[in-house]
Amino acid sequence: MQSKSFDASASKSIALAESLNEGDLQDLCDATVDAIEAGGGFGWLSPPPRDTLERYWQGLMLIPDRRVFVARLDGLIAGSIQLHLNPRNNEAQAVLGRVTTAFVATWARGKGLGHMLIDAVEADAQLIGLRALTLDLRETQTNAIRTYESLGYTRWGTQPQYAFVDGAWIAGHHYAKELS
Repeated sequence: MQSKSFDASASKSIALAESLNEGDLQDLCDATVDAIEAGGGFGWLSPPPRDTLERYWQGLMLIPDRRVFVARLDGLIAGSIQLHLNPRNNEAQAVLGRVTTAFVATWARGKGLGHMLIDAVEADAQLIGLRALTLDLRETQTNAIRTYESLGYTRWGTQPQYAFVDGAWIAGHHYAKELS
């Protein structure tokens, strides 16, 4: 994988992915399936077929306004987060980015990778001239909510019909953070 490193420690690192080799793609798909099965699947309620996941991640590498960061633990990809940039024709929101699709595999949780992913996105956002970030989460993602709030994200609203899971509506919370 071609990448730019944000953390050079031996056992944990975060990188901006510019491409994925076959091993990295497999690690990323395995971590994605694990996260979906644990209930945090960026829209998926159950893991899609493997080829769908592979095409999803490969396709993201081709979108210029999507920045995909991967977290490694002991060399294996254990999580990811994305920074979505606004289209170039949206000058009014050119300095605003959207954080999406953040997850850490269950086997790698509790080691600080979530914080490291968010820190990397924020540092990258500032480097490319963004001034604020937004994101949204299901109300059931209590660990993620706690993490974002501890890092200065402010909840500005709640949408009661955010996601439909197991025959019931789940609310979603919307957050924003101005970067310094």
